Amino acid sequence: MNRKRITASRLKKGLSAVLMIFGFSSVFAQQTVTLKQAIEYALQNKTDALKAKLEVTNADYKIAEAKAGALPKINGTANLTYNPILQQSALDVGKAFGGPSKIEMVAFGQPWIAGAGVQLQQAVFNQQVFIGLKAAKSTKEFYQLNAELTDEQIIERVSNAYFQVFTVEQNQQTLESSYTSTEKVRNIIKSLFDNGLAKKIDLDRTNVNLTNIETNIKQTKNGVAQAKNALKFYMGMPIEKDIQLVKEDMEITPHLLENTMSSDNRTEVKVLLKNKELLEYNKKATEAAYYPTVNLTANYNWQGLGPKFPLTNGTSNGVYWSDFSAIGLGINVPIFNGFATKSKVQQAQIDLDKLNLDIQETKLSLDLAYQNAKSQIENSLNTLEYQKANVALAEDVLANTKSNYQYGLATLTDLLDAENSLVQAKNNYTNAILDYKIAEVQYYKSKGELKTYLK
Repeated sequence: MNRKRITASRLKKGLSAVLMIFGFSSVFAQQTVTLKQAIEYALQNKTDALKAKLEVTNADYKIAEAKAGALPKINGTANLTYNPILQQSALDVGKAFGGPSKIEMVAFGQPWIAGAGVQLQQAVFNQQVFIGLKAAKSTKEFYQLNAELTDEQIIERVSNAYFQVFTVEQNQQTLESSYTSTEKVRNIIKSLFDNGLAKKIDLDRTNVNLTNIETNIKQTKNGVAQAKNALKFYMGMPIEKDIQLVKEDMEITPHLLENTMSSDNRTEVKVLLKNKELLEYNKKATEAAYYPTVNLTANYNWQGLGPKFPLTNGTSNGVYWSDFSAIGLGINVPIFNGFATKSKVQQAQIDLDKLNLDIQETKLSLDLAYQNAKSQIENSLNTLEYQKANVALAEDVLANTKSNYQYGLATLTDLLDAENSLVQAKNNYTNAILDYKIAEVQYYKSKGELKTYLK
């Protein structure tokens, strides 16, 4: 009997140890993520950020490609030709030697011809090449700015998704708190009903209300899971990974709001200005077609001729080898091409004019976004004060209604209405926090300071 007790005791201890291990594993499996960590993770793992970095790296290769136009080009050539039938020409051999005219068909060339050589080409003056070299550096700067813009877009998406998760979680906590409170009321009513001091309809209505709250809790839990999945997607994190957010990131920090904001520091404007610079280079490169080009060419060749295969037979078999070389300077002067260049230049100018309009429109929209964000922050702060006071008032009303109900001074409808009003007040307060944090994101974005979240 004692052995059975000892065995049972050991079994319980073993099960407790296993449960503790699994319990600790589940705790450690859940990763706590701050807003800063979420953004840093996204900047390192999100596909958009990685592709933007690859574009910057690729810009170095584009610069090298542009430089290639100013460097010499060297090519090696080799050829082997066999002429089974040599072309013949009519030749007056008599007159050629001062005698009477005598026409004979004479074959020119040799059946076998082999050659090898080296050719060099160097651009001495080419305006398009020179402009391309200048534009190459701006191209890399454009991709660097575009990468910064991509980072800002990632920060905006991750921040909004992070705050959204917190909001849904807060709504869930509010519902759970309401369920606990309503359950206590139901238990009181059930006790009164069991003692004949309450109506069955009051107990049924309370149970219905509990069921409705429980249904809302389940829906909200699903909403929390979906919101977290959306956040993990924007972070580039595996969806199956479990994360827990930090409540402190939702704290309200009032800002010293400025009346106006300069949009010149916005990355969107910088990208457009850099694009304008590239279009200006494109126009200059098109105008370069009006300029002459100067190219240096040089070659050195070695050729073998003979009736036999020239690579294995020497001069003793009639194969003769000789070398030759040439150096040339070529100048190409454009005179008239049917106004094609002029039309291309005008098209390039149109592209510039359209971009200037885009810059104006972007600056206007950024100013609008700043004023809207500023207004939203001010309104959200006022709303937060009202909603916070409203929550305190709803809590007092619920407490008084509960007390009055127990003494028969309030109806069940009054009690349920007071409970629902408190839930609504808490949700309104939570939504006001979300509105403020989203407005804060837009405020930082409008000032070009989204990386404040990384400090």
